Amino acid sequence: MIPQTSVDDVSLAAPVIEDDEYRRVRDVLESGQLAAGSEVAAFEDAFADYCGTEHAVATSNGTTALHAALAALDIGEGDRVLTTPLSFVATANAIRLVGATPVFADVDARTFNLDPDAAQRQIDSLDGDIDAIMPVHLYGLPAAMDRFRELAERYDATLIEDAAQAHGATYRGEPVGSLGDAGCFSFYPTKNMTTGEGGIVVTDRDDVARRLRAFINHGRDPDDGSVHQFVGHNFRMTDLAAAIGRAQLDRLPEFVAARREHARILSDGIDTDSVSTPIEAAYTRHSYHQYTIRTPDRDALADALERAGIDSGVYYPTPIHEQPAYDDVDDQYPVAEELTDEVLSLPVHPSLDTETVEAVATAVNTIYDE
Repeated sequence: MIPQTSVDDVSLAAPVIEDDEYRRVRDVLESGQLAAGSEVAAFEDAFADYCGTEHAVATSNGTTALHAALAALDIGEGDRVLTTPLSFVATANAIRLVGATPVFADVDARTFNLDPDAAQRQIDSLDGDIDAIMPVHLYGLPAAMDRFRELAERYDATLIEDAAQAHGATYRGEPVGSLGDAGCFSFYPTKNMTTGEGGIVVTDRDDVARRLRAFINHGRDPDDGSVHQFVGHNFRMTDLAAAIGRAQLDRLPEFVAARREHARILSDGIDTDSVSTPIEAAYTRHSYHQYTIRTPDRDALADALERAGIDSGVYYPTPIHEQPAYDDVDDQYPVAEELTDEVLSLPVHPSLDTETVEAVATAVNTIYDE
């Protein structure tokens, strides 16, 4: 049973940890096998089944999942990877960590995701010289994957999904993560499901899965542990983390259903022209890792909500290309830059009850009425 949250203390995020997680972790502790073992293998199999892919390779976190996926797909020095400037910095960091160059294109003002038309213009400016495309399913809303698959095929580019925020989302009935050469998820505590800290890469390609398993384990040959084929990393998930993940995955449909219902209540209840609520195309299923509105009065609204006892968050206050670590990026992306001044995420997590979510919508309306 999902716990309930008090109306006068509304948090933005609250991981749901129940008896099953404690039991599974205790079983692992008692087994003595704490590092990667049978629990990780079982979690990988279950997550691959959930995503409808042939393989899943668990990692230590979402960033290492992105890093490993890029490396396993032979993206490296001299390569260019097209992605969005409106995301957590790990999206671009992983590209640089394999020696490649992140190339940004602007985002769509309504979906907040990488704009396929802007992506096409950026690729044209490079005379078609692009090696990979990595859209992000931001806040849980699937990116325009039909268009990105077309671009990837046209320019012979690898297609990687950053699905770190999109557990349970679908695009034209297919789970995100299964729509490209590889898909990467994060299991940070605030995500739709958690392993405490962890990540996973899903893929249908046998060659990519094999290279992934080697890369996250010091380049060790999956069939001969005494042979290290190349220099890899220790990006392995532990059995302790996987035990939590197996319990969480069992309830992921319940978690996503609760988030979607809370999002519906907010969208139906917020009634002011000053706020734009999230959109969801008929062929997408938003998993609402974040319920993110857009308003020119973002900071004032956030302050007023805080005074009312309602938490909110800004994801993200600075686009990646304006971060000090990316001061060598000269281009501007006006839509992303404008959004970072206007986006605000409201509480939508499963621990909320209907009364609380309705109170959040009422609070937004009241603040604007006043």
